[in-house]
Amino acid sequence: MASRLSLSAESRSTFWRSLQTLTVTRIVIAFVLLLYLSIDVRRGRVDGTAYAETCIAYVLAALMFAVVAQRWRRRFLWQLSAQVLVDIVAISLLYLAAGGMRSGLALLYLFPLAGAAILAPLVLALFSAALATLFVLGESTWGIFMRADDPPLTQAGLTGAAFFAVVLVVNRLAARLIKQEELAARHGADLRIQQAIYRIVVDDVDDGILVLGRDGTVFGGNPAARRMLGLETQPGEDGNTFRLTDLAALEPVAQRFADWVGRCMDAPAAATGGFVTVKRWHETDGPVRGRLDQPVHLKLRFARVDTPQGTAERSLVFLQDVSAIENQAQQLKLASMGRLTASIAHEVRNPLSAIGHATSLLAEDLHGPAETRLLRIVNDNVARVNRMVEDILKLSRKVQPNGTPVALDDFLPELRAEFTEMHGMAGDIVWVGDAGGRSVRFDGLHLREVLVNLLGNAIRYASGKPASIRVVPVPDATGRMELHVQDDGPGITPEVRAHLFEPFYTTSSKGTGLGLYLARELCLNNGAMLDYEYRTEDVRPGAGTGGTGEASGRFVITFGATI
Repeated sequence: MASRLSLSAESRSTFWRSLQTLTVTRIVIAFVLLLYLSIDVRRGRVDGTAYAETCIAYVLAALMFAVVAQRWRRRFLWQLSAQVLVDIVAISLLYLAAGGMRSGLALLYLFPLAGAAILAPLVLALFSAALATLFVLGESTWGIFMRADDPPLTQAGLTGAAFFAVVLVVNRLAARLIKQEELAARHGADLRIQQAIYRIVVDDVDDGILVLGRDGTVFGGNPAARRMLGLETQPGEDGNTFRLTDLAALEPVAQRFADWVGRCMDAPAAATGGFVTVKRWHETDGPVRGRLDQPVHLKLRFARVDTPQGTAERSLVFLQDVSAIENQAQQLKLASMGRLTASIAHEVRNPLSAIGHATSLLAEDLHGPAETRLLRIVNDNVARVNRMVEDILKLSRKVQPNGTPVALDDFLPELRAEFTEMHGMAGDIVWVGDAGGRSVRFDGLHLREVLVNLLGNAIRYASGKPASIRVVPVPDATGRMELHVQDDGPGITPEVRAHLFEPFYTTSSKGTGLGLYLARELCLNNGAMLDYEYRTEDVRPGAGTGGTGEASGRFVITFGATI
């Protein structure tokens, strides 16, 4: 058996608990002997006085050992050796008082010998077995000379051999169990260290982490996730579980997770995430309580946990707040664009005007079909570059908004009439919702430019049916106004969504890639936010959310102040 000094604290504590169990068992055995074997005392088959005194002394000694082992956890082998020695002496006295080998009390020796075999080194356990065997053999040998009957010497010898066999077998089994327990204790210590490291890493990491069930139930999360989502309590703490669908603001996350689960069933290799926006919300009642004062733009990444077969499925959702990253990237792009616009009027616009003027002069002299087609191509590209230059110069000419309140109930119908007339559209294609008499602080010219840009994009993908494009003012959970611009065309793919508001990024061969970027910049300049969020809604007027339409996304302007 390995030295106790090399064992872990858990294993040494187990030894002391085993010694306490041995002490309690000793007390029980002493009381049972005193109770039941007293029958033989009354029948005169044993020496009652010696037997009772021995049992009482044995009980007192057991009680003393229990107190010492409980209060003074030192010198384990010394305490164990003293207890085993007292056991052997007491059992030997009872053995003599009960009549020796014929009394059957030799079996009591197995109790201290088994305890020594489990808790003591092999040499000490064999020494205890040797003492018990010598006493049994000595008592039988003494009977040859002192008693007239034939003593069971052979039985005494077999009993002694059994003592040694029990000690050897029990000691080897105990050594194996102690080794396994020590290995388990060391693995447990390593596991606790890993858990402590895991808690530090997970608690301090900037990315949020949520543990979800297959149905979207949140079983756990780290502090970063709680801060990003505005939750009042730590997800999963004290059994605080809830579903993502319990909170309307978390519906975009729930939809992306449900889509990912469905893709994993069809294609296990699919592990994409996406971008979502968690809106402002405030909830004081219900299963989820908390507050989020500013919208958060999150990048999601999903991962499946390898759980044992037959257990509940678990998945991880990694949340990354990309708002700060996007703002930093935009600042860098603005700085680069500022240097570009410093010389763009002279270096690009003047030569562009010269090219356009020269093309007009050539058009007066060249009338052939081939020449006309080439001149038209030149004019189209000159116009495209000129639009790009104008968009860039608009960014450099941005001024602080005048902050005049804009009454949406007057502004939106007027904009719809102007827009439909400019594009020659039917008046019922663009549907405008009721703002409830609310106004927002936004520069009117800037808001007009933003909405014209969004509606111009919607024309390219809408079906042209009545109300295929709609502009809906909706108050959010905190009372601030939002403006939803949505069409019934196909939604934007996650790949395009990742670059949607980047300058010069476009999916159209005729676009400049600055329209949405300029629209978002104008919103930021007015204290608002422009974003694209995924939704599945009915595009018919008054259908509300959660309908059966084919639209899968919408542009959302979140105003900074509502009047």
